[in-house]
Amino acid sequence: MSLRDFDRSGLALRYEDVGAGPTVIFQHGLGGDVAQVREVFPATPPVRRLTLECRAHGGSESGPLSDLSIATFTDDVAALAEQVAPGPVVAGGISMGAAISLRLAVQRPDLVTALVLARPAWMFAPAPDNMGPIRLVGDLLRKHALPIARDIFEQSETAKRLARDAPGNLASLRGFFANHEPSTRAALIGSIARDGPGVTESEARAISVPTLVIGTAEDTIHPLYFAEALAAIIPGARFVRITSKSVDPLLHAEEFADVLSAFLDETTV
Repeated sequence: MSLRDFDRSGLALRYEDVGAGPTVIFQHGLGGDVAQVREVFPATPPVRRLTLECRAHGGSESGPLSDLSIATFTDDVAALAEQVAPGPVVAGGISMGAAISLRLAVQRPDLVTALVLARPAWMFAPAPDNMGPIRLVGDLLRKHALPIARDIFEQSETAKRLARDAPGNLASLRGFFANHEPSTRAALIGSIARDGPGVTESEARAISVPTLVIGTAEDTIHPLYFAEALAAIIPGARFVRITSKSVDPLLHAEEFADVLSAFLDETTV
């Protein structure tokens, strides 16, 4: 595995560059890093995978907190592709990474040969209701010291509902309270949870590259119907439902890799 720094207008952003073959840029979700991608990315077919750790994620610097947005993250990915990729790429990602990839496919179609939207948390509108639990975490981190914010969250009706309906989501949200820079994490979460891809339905209907959409049930933050609807809107898109992380994390990762492997085998030849 190769982690490198990418200079983005004086800001050091970390990215992983592994493998050889056609290039795939595959992005992590909110609060994630390259490790999230490694868990689900297939070993075959042979491709070169680039994963940029977005600003304020992993080993990347934050930069101005006011710049933390899906639009900025997309511009960063586009700049990385232009600098280190030999040509157009397969663009994909999980949750926030899916939103970045969707925006990239619309804003920079010259860079994208195929598209993967895994567990999308947005369709077109900003701040959808399913992002409410994440907004709650961001507000708590902004208003309270870390231990107090964590305790309030654990006692909330939101946490109780997620423990019952989507324990995988609850585990992810708990991870936000482990950050050593709660003020930065609060700004990041608050901004992204109120953001959106900045893509219209008509723009999505104009996407002309092969597209794979992956969805799961038992997932409050990534509603299955978002994935189904996006697959119905994007011309020729393929929808695949896999096992939820809340049901079986290992099986989820295995099925994710299998589905993605088959799609890449078709689109990177």
